[in-house]
Amino acid sequence: MTVTPFRISVSEDVLRDLRARLTRTLFTEPSDSAYWAAGTDPGWLRELVAHWADGFDWAKAEDQLNAFPQFRADIAGRAVHFVHLRARRGTAPDGPAPLPLILSHGWPSSFVELLPLAERLADPGAHGGDPADAVDVVIPSLPGFLYSDLPDGPFTRRGVAETWHTLMTEVLGYERYGAFGGDIGGGVTQWLGALHPEAVVGVHITSAVVSADFDAQPPTARESAYLEALDAYDREDGGYSEIMCTRPDTLAAALRDSPAGLLAWISDKYRDWSDCGGDLETRWDRHTLLTVVTLYWATGTIGSSFRQYYDYHRHNRAVSPVRVPAAVTLSHEPAYADYPRSLAERVFHDLRHWSTPGRGGHFMAYEEPDQVAGELRTFFRPLR
Repeated sequence: MTVTPFRISVSEDVLRDLRARLTRTLFTEPSDSAYWAAGTDPGWLRELVAHWADGFDWAKAEDQLNAFPQFRADIAGRAVHFVHLRARRGTAPDGPAPLPLILSHGWPSSFVELLPLAERLADPGAHGGDPADAVDVVIPSLPGFLYSDLPDGPFTRRGVAETWHTLMTEVLGYERYGAFGGDIGGGVTQWLGALHPEAVVGVHITSAVVSADFDAQPPTARESAYLEALDAYDREDGGYSEIMCTRPDTLAAALRDSPAGLLAWISDKYRDWSDCGGDLETRWDRHTLLTVVTLYWATGTIGSSFRQYYDYHRHNRAVSPVRVPAAVTLSHEPAYADYPRSLAERVFHDLRHWSTPGRGGHFMAYEEPDQVAGELRTFFRPLR
């Protein structure tokens, strides 16, 4: 399995074409007078597209990303892109070897979302923490996202977990490691704990789990109330998911051809799911938001990022029991309002850490990196 160093480099031809498309964008009128009521606000979009075309500093973004050590590994004939940030223990090198942690993102995300957290985990001394808590951090890009190839077969969270385990043990040579993730990455993290308890010392997620198998133990009254509320929320929020599950190529054709459309599609979910109180830019500064969208544009991977939706029916809906130590730091978003701990305990048989901080949404690792870093240290410290 070959591993090669990797640097992001977007050609000037791609950037020139991007700017030209942005300057020719055709905008729509709002469907509702209320700000963002019918999706991405056309006025906000117009302003940000103008900034993207003439104001956004991609060279700066590229330099910032390339400051992190990146690689691509060949695993079963498919390329996996990842960041590998080694622990920085400063003047406290003694003690046990740093614990490796693999961090997994979701959709419409990227490895960029996890970089602030990675810095705090690998070098806690530089962020007011104890250098002895430093860990090795691995952040892979999900298959079909940016610089990672799609799998040779269906995209399932269980399949991604097997690829991640190969990356950690056979490619990087770690015998034991911890895992963290949210959204899709949370599902991958659960499967890592279920499938490889001999190597995974613990799992930590920020998105709730719901077992689809209630045959052995029917849901309690509180669990039923939550599941009904979740169904109601999904009916309001699930339009994006339905089209990506059923007609991903139709949508991808539009988003691959229009950078403004791509920005609108991604920004809509960032605003809805972040703990931003309706003001997206309180959580996602323009530079970071445009960095992520530029990466999707330059790699042409928005369509392949839909694959896990199209293949969703192939997932094993009943999550296998996870018997390794587990932690949940529940994100503060509508989908998980009033989520009962008992649902997590159906899957996690050794749930040692349960936290509902009340801040930090779907992208908690980016929105609240200090909070998440602290919870990860608390949970994983005794598991080294």
